[in-house]
Amino acid sequence: MMRRKRRSSVDKEETFSTAAKPKKGRSAGRSAKEAVAVETNESVFVAFVRKAGVTLKHDAQSNETTADLVVFQKRIQQQLQKSPQFPGIIQEFVSSMEAYIENADALRTCLLPCVPQTSSSSFQESLLRMLLGVETLQTLIINILLEKIPEFMLDSSGDGGLSVPRMIINQLKWLDRIVDAKGLSVKLLELVSVAPVEVQRDIITSLPEILEDSQHNDVGKELNSLLQENTQLTVPVLDALSSLNLRSSLLTEVRSAVMATMAAVQLEDLPVVVKFILQSVSSSDAFEVVCNLRRNLELEQCVLPPVIQASQTLLKTKRAAVSAPAAAGSSQDSITLVLDAIKSAVRFQKTISEAWLKAIESVEEVEDHKVIDLLMLLILHSTNANQSRRGAERMLKLKVRSGLIQEPLLHRTFRDYVQVVRGYFSSVLALAQSLLRSPDPGLVAFGGHMYRCSFTLFDSYCHQEVVGSLVTHVCSGADGEVDMALELLCGLVTEKPSEMSLYAVFVKGILDYMDNLTSQQIRKLFHLLSRLAFGQQQQGSHIQDDMHIVIRKQLSSTVPKYKRIGIIGAVMVIGSMGALRPKGAESHGLLSQDALRQVTALMELVKSSSESSPEAAALYYDELANLIWSSTLDPQVQEMIGSRVLDDFQEDFVVDLGPDVTGSFLLPPRVLYNLDEDESQGGIAINLLPLLAKDAQSKGDERVSPLCLSPFFRLLRLCEEKRHQGDLEEIDALLGCPLILTDMDAVDKVQSLSKAEREFLCALLFHTINWFREVVNAFCKQTETEMKMKVMTRLQNITYLQTLLEKALAVETPGFVPPASNFDGESSDRLALSSAVPALKTKKGDGGGKKRKAAARSSSEGSSQPAEATEADETQQKEKDVSPGVSLSVFRPFFRELDLEVLSVLQSGLLSRSLLDSELHTKVREEVLLGPAELVFLLEDLLHKLEFSLTAAPTKRAPFLKVQTADRSVGFSHLQQRSSKDIASYCVQLLPALCTHLENCHNHFQALLSENNGCVDGPATDMQEYRMMSASYQLLLQVLNTIFSWSGFSQPGHRNLLKKALGVLAERLKEGDADLTLEQFVKQSFEYLLNFRSTMPSLNTALCLSQLLSTVSEKGGNAAAHRDQTASLVRHFLSQVWVTASGERERGNKFNEALHALLTIYLEQVDDILKVVEEIAGEGITELLNVSKDESSASWPTLNRQTFLVFYKVMLAELEKAVRKIPAGKSSDDSEAQSEKLLTWSLAVRDFHILVNLVKVFDSRPVLNVCLKYGRLFLESFLKLGMPLLDYSFKRHKEDVQSLLKTFQLSTRQLHHMCGHSKIRQDTSLTNHVPALKKSLELFLYRVKVMLALNNCQEAFWMGNLKNRNLKVRDPLKTVY
Repeated sequence: MMRRKRRSSVDKEETFSTAAKPKKGRSAGRSAKEAVAVETNESVFVAFVRKAGVTLKHDAQSNETTADLVVFQKRIQQQLQKSPQFPGIIQEFVSSMEAYIENADALRTCLLPCVPQTSSSSFQESLLRMLLGVETLQTLIINILLEKIPEFMLDSSGDGGLSVPRMIINQLKWLDRIVDAKGLSVKLLELVSVAPVEVQRDIITSLPEILEDSQHNDVGKELNSLLQENTQLTVPVLDALSSLNLRSSLLTEVRSAVMATMAAVQLEDLPVVVKFILQSVSSSDAFEVVCNLRRNLELEQCVLPPVIQASQTLLKTKRAAVSAPAAAGSSQDSITLVLDAIKSAVRFQKTISEAWLKAIESVEEVEDHKVIDLLMLLILHSTNANQSRRGAERMLKLKVRSGLIQEPLLHRTFRDYVQVVRGYFSSVLALAQSLLRSPDPGLVAFGGHMYRCSFTLFDSYCHQEVVGSLVTHVCSGADGEVDMALELLCGLVTEKPSEMSLYAVFVKGILDYMDNLTSQQIRKLFHLLSRLAFGQQQQGSHIQDDMHIVIRKQLSSTVPKYKRIGIIGAVMVIGSMGALRPKGAESHGLLSQDALRQVTALMELVKSSSESSPEAAALYYDELANLIWSSTLDPQVQEMIGSRVLDDFQEDFVVDLGPDVTGSFLLPPRVLYNLDEDESQGGIAINLLPLLAKDAQSKGDERVSPLCLSPFFRLLRLCEEKRHQGDLEEIDALLGCPLILTDMDAVDKVQSLSKAEREFLCALLFHTINWFREVVNAFCKQTETEMKMKVMTRLQNITYLQTLLEKALAVETPGFVPPASNFDGESSDRLALSSAVPALKTKKGDGGGKKRKAAARSSSEGSSQPAEATEADETQQKEKDVSPGVSLSVFRPFFRELDLEVLSVLQSGLLSRSLLDSELHTKVREEVLLGPAELVFLLEDLLHKLEFSLTAAPTKRAPFLKVQTADRSVGFSHLQQRSSKDIASYCVQLLPALCTHLENCHNHFQALLSENNGCVDGPATDMQEYRMMSASYQLLLQVLNTIFSWSGFSQPGHRNLLKKALGVLAERLKEGDADLTLEQFVKQSFEYLLNFRSTMPSLNTALCLSQLLSTVSEKGGNAAAHRDQTASLVRHFLSQVWVTASGERERGNKFNEALHALLTIYLEQVDDILKVVEEIAGEGITELLNVSKDESSASWPTLNRQTFLVFYKVMLAELEKAVRKIPAGKSSDDSEAQSEKLLTWSLAVRDFHILVNLVKVFDSRPVLNVCLKYGRLFLESFLKLGMPLLDYSFKRHKEDVQSLLKTFQLSTRQLHHMCGHSKIRQDTSLTNHVPALKKSLELFLYRVKVMLALNNCQEAFWMGNLKNRNLKVRDPLKTVY
C-alpha cells in the first residue's frame, strides 16, 4: 500500500494516541479502535508480554524488559500452555499482537531492541525477535511480519534512517531454529519477485543468515534464475551464493551462468563477480575456470581508446568540468578492485596461482594474448604466493622469447591502465631489471621498453627509481646490460629532456665507473651527459662545470686509457655545444659567439693534449670524423674544422712527385701504385716510407706520424662530403696517386733481411693496406665509371698486398707489434694478440707452398687470402702438413674498418677466366667487374660484420661477451653506431647481388664438371681459381645463413623485412605474386636454394647449404614440412666421395668437424633415428671392417677409419638424445601403448648394444672416451624413463621385458670391462668417467631387483661378483645377475 511519509516516533515526544494519525489503509481505519482497547482493557498479547517481563510503552520510548531472553521465552511458553483455551489461545495471542502492531510506530518499537530496567542487565533483543524464539508462535509471527513488508515496501527510510522491511528481515537472522524453513524460503523468494530493487537486495543478502543448510540448494537454483533475469541484482545474489553451502554440480552450473553474463555486468559490479568465481573454485576445475574467466574478462572494453577518451573529455569539459576525469578514474578504480579480488584469491589459494600460470602458458597465438595476461603476471610477481614470483618471471621471459607477448601489448597496458599498473610499480621495476640482465637480446629489448613506459607514463617518484635503476645497470659491467641501459638513457634524454634534467646528477655518477666501459659505451655516456649539460635548452646546465673538470683531468693524464676517455668525451661535448640550432631560436639558429669561442677553445685543448702521442692524435681525428658523419654541426663549427684539415693534410702527408726520393732509409724507396700515370702535369704522392723511417728513428716522437695518415684522411674526406654535398672532386687525386714505398721484391727475400728491416717492411705493408682501405671507404659511393674502376683497382691492390704481408709475416719476428689502426680500443688487447702471433708461425725452410705471383698490381686475379691447407688428422694420420703462411684474420684488429657502403661494390659483376684474353686483360674495359680474390675479400668482411651485429644465438654469444668483449668489438666502431635493423635492411638490399654471385659460382662449377666429365680434378682445372671460387661459394652461403638467422626476424615489426628477403630468393626461381604468404615464400626460397646441391665443391660448402636450408625452413613456422627434403639432401652429401681439386680425398680436422655437423643435422631431420643408427652401425661399419685400411664404406663413402670416431660420437649422442624423448611409462597406459613403448626401447637398446660392442674392434682412447661418456648418459635415461615402463609392463609383456634386459645386460657388462680397462691403463681421461658410470651400473642392478619385487618375482633375481677384465680377454664371464 501507498503511505505518506511519517515522522519517526522515536524522535517525537508524543503519546501513542496522538502519534497515530489518520492514514490511508487499514491501519488508519483502526487507530481509534486500538487506542480505546488499550485504555479500557489489556489484550492477550499485552497481558502475556507484561507477565513475561516486558513493559510495552505507549509513546515513542523503547519497550522495557526485566527478564533475560531465555526467561522471557519460557514464561510466554508456560502461559500459553497453562491457558485453559490452549491451543486456541495461540491464535488469539497472535491476533492481538497483529492488532497491536497495526500502528506503524508500535511496530517500529517492537522491532527495536528492548531497554533493560536495570543497568546491570545485558543487551536485550527486540520484542518480536524474542517472540520468534517461541516455536509455537514462530511460524504465525513470521507470516504476519512478512505480510507487513509490502505495506512499507515503497516507503523510504524514516527520519531516523530506519527501514521497516530491513528491520523485519533482520529479525529473521540467526534464529536458533526455524520450524518451517521451507515455507519461509518460499515466502521470501515470493517477496523478492514483487519487491523493489532495494528490498530485493536486503532480502537476498540476508538469505544465508536466515535459512538453514537444507534449503541452500533450492534457494541457490532460484537465485541462479534470478541472476540471469535481472543483472541489477548481480552483487547481492553473488554475495548470497558465496555464503550458501551448495553442492558442487549446482555451484558449477551457477558459476557457468555467472561467467556467461559477465559481458552484461556493470563495471562497478565486476569485482564481486570475479571474487565469486574464484571463491567457488576447487583444485580439480581451477584451470578450466581460470581459462574461462580469462577469456570472458575483457578489460580492453572497460577503458575507452585514448582518442575517443580525449574527445569525450573535451566535450564533457564544456558541460561539466569534473565529470570526465571522474568517469575515467572510476573505471580505473573498478579495474583495480577486480585485480584486488584476483590478487586475494591468488594469495590464499595455491591452485589459483598455478592455474593462472598454466592458462597464460597455454596461449599459443600472439593475437590471443590480452592485457589481463600482463596484469596477472604483475600480480603473481607482487604477491609471491606459493613462490609465484619466480614462476611469473619465468613465464614472462618464455612468452617474450617466443614472441607471443610483444611490445605493443605492453605499451597498450601501460597507456590504458596507467593507474592500475602504477600500483604494481615495484614488480614492474624488478621484472625490467631481470629482463635487462638476460643474455637474450629480445628479453633485453623488452625490459628496456618496460623502463621507457614507466618513465613516460608514471610520476616523478617512478622517474627517480627508473633512472637510478638504469644507472645501476650501467655500473654493473655486463656489456649487454650496459649497452641497453645507456641506449635507454640517451632515448629518455632525447624524448624527455626537461624531466631527465632533474636527475642529471644521478647520471653524472656513472663517470666514476668508466674504467669498466668500452669506447662505444663511453661515447654514449658523454653523448647523453653533454646533451643534458650543453643541449639547446641546457636544462642540466648545473653539471657543465663538472663535465669540464672531468674532461680536462682526463686529457691531462699521461695514462693512454684516461687520455682516450678525455678525447672521446671532449668530442662529444663539442658535438653538443656546436650542434645546429633550429631556426626560430635566438640569433636565427646560428651559434652565439660565446658558444663558438668555447667550442674553439675546447678543440684547441684537445689538439694540444694529443700532439705528444700519435695514437691520441689519430683517435682525435677518428672521433672528429665520426662526429661529422653522425651529427649536424653549426655551419661556423663545420667551416672551422674543414678549413684547416685540407691544408694540414697536404702539408703533412703529400709531396710532389719528383724524379727520385732522397734520403737514407732501411729499404730503398720506390714510387708504386700510380693510377694516374697518363697525366702530363706533375703529380703528387703519399710520403709514406720517409714518414715511417723518421717515426722509427725518433721512436714515435715525430709530430707527423704515419699512424695519423688514415684517420686524418677519413676526417678530410667526411669534411669534403659535408661541404660539397658528397662531391669529392677536390680530393679525387688521392684515389689514384702513388705512394712512396719500397720494391715489393723484398718480400721474396724477406728471410735474408735483418730483424729491423723485416719489421719495417711489415709495418710499411700494414700502413699501405690501411691507406687503400680508407681510400676505398672514401670513393666507393662515386658513380663515375672511371672512379669505379680505380676503386676496383685499389681492392686488387689490397688483396695482392695481403698475400705479400702473409709471406712477410710467415718469417718469425719476435717482439713485432703491427702498427695500430683502431685507436678507440685497449692497447693491451693488441699487445696480447701480438704475443700470441708467433705460435701461428710456421717453421723456416718451407716458403709457404707454391703461390702464383701477381704480374701487376692491377691484376684482377691477385690472391686475397691463402687457400686453407689440408689439415692432417692428428689421431689417425702420420703425415704432417705445414701451413703455407699466417692467416691475416688473426691480425684483423690492425686493419682499418671498412664502411658498410663498401659492400655496394658486390653489386658489380664477377670477372672470370672466360672474360680474359691470352694476356689476362679483360676484353671489355668499360664494365666494372669484380675479381674472385676481391669477392672473397669483401665477403669475408661482410661475414665478420654480420657475425658481430646479427648473431642469432645469444647463448653462444655469452662466453664472448664475458671473456673477449674488447677483442670482439675492435674494428667495428663504425658498425656499432648502426642498429641491427639498419644492417639487416642493407643486407636485404644486397641479396639480389649475393644471389647473382651464388648463381655464378654454381654455373662455374657446373661448367667445370661438364668439362671434366663430372670430376673436379681434371687436367684443365686452375687450382688458384678453384680455391677462390670454392671459398666464394662457401662464404656466400654463410652470409645468407647469418642474415636469415637474425633473431630480429621473429619480431612482428620485422616480418615485412623477412618477407622481402625471402621474396628476393623466391623471385630468382620464378617471378610470382608479391602478395604470397610467408609459408609460400619459404617454400619457393627452399626450392631455389635446393637447386645448388649438385655443384658443392667441398663438404664444408655442403654443410653451409644444409644449414641455410634448415634456417630458411624454420622461418615459415612449419619446419617439419621440409624435413624429408633436408634429410634426403644431407644423406646425398654423406654418400658422396669428396675430393679436392688436386684429386686427393678431403680429410683433416676441418673436414671432420663439418662431417660431425652434417651427420648431426641428418640424424635430427630423419623420422626414425633408431632405424638410421642401426643402418649405419649394422651395414656401414660392417662394410668398413671388410675393406682395406684406406678404403671407405660402400653405402656411406664418408665413413672410413679416419672418420669412424665422428660417426661413432654423433650416433651415440643422438641415440641418447632420442631416448630422452620417449615418454615415461605410466600405470594408466593400456596394453597397446605399453607394447609400442617397449618396442621403441628394444630398438634403442639393440642399437646401443651394437655401438658398445664396436669398442672391441675400435679400441682407441678417443673411442673409449666417447663410449664411457655417452654410455653413462644412456644408462641414466634408461633408469629414469625405461624402468618405470618395465615396472608396469612386466606382467603383460614378460617375454619382451626379459629379452630387453638380457640385451641391455650384455651392454652393461661391456661397460664394466671398459671401466676395468681404464683403471688398468691408468688413463686419467678415461678414469674420470668411471666413478659416475659405476654408480649408474649399480643403480641399474638394484633397480631391476626392485622391478622384480614389485611384480612378486624376487626369486628370479640373484647376484654375484663380476671379475675385472680388460678389453682383450675373451673368456666367458662366470657370474650372471
